[in-house]
Amino acid sequence: MQLFSLFLSFLQIGTFSFGGGMAAIPLVQEQVVNLHQWLSLTEFADLVTIAEMTPGPIAVNAATFVGLRIFGFSGAAIATIACILPSCLLLALLSCVYTKYKNHAVFLGIMGGLRPAVVALIAGAGLSMLKLAVWGESAVSFHPSSINLIAVLLFLAAFFVLRKWKPNPIFVMLGTGVIGGILYLLFPIG
Repeated sequence: MQLFSLFLSFLQIGTFSFGGGMAAIPLVQEQVVNLHQWLSLTEFADLVTIAEMTPGPIAVNAATFVGLRIFGFSGAAIATIACILPSCLLLALLSCVYTKYKNHAVFLGIMGGLRPAVVALIAGAGLSMLKLAVWGESAVSFHPSSINLIAVLLFLAAFFVLRKWKPNPIFVMLGTGVIGGILYLLFPIG
């Protein structure tokens, strides 16, 4: 019966956590700490820290951790499946709709309208990250003292390498991470 409660709790979290991983945290807290008291608030804070540090979606990592902590391996499996089940079902439904209507004029119009919006969202996120890397939390200024020259050089080098030789982006990220670590050790910022 408790495994069924775990399943229902994470099924609700997977169903209603729109807006990314951080939006799921209040839902997880409500289910895990307030409603079922499977974890204390301190343990929940540790859970959020672990879920953010490990690769993958925060809600799925939290489900796996809570399930494992409370009910062992079977709990981890049940909580994880319950958390991803709504997304899998929605994706299957959308896949069927896409397959059936992919050549329909209305559908093509919708997809044509969504593409620029998706590109704009990705570009907006990229520009925000670039601003944070180059200027930090301060306002954008082109005065040389306010620009993080190491970040600018790493960005330009990575961009050049990616465009010229088209290597695996993971290797470029690892390389810029190592080079950046060395440069920031040699030339500390601030």
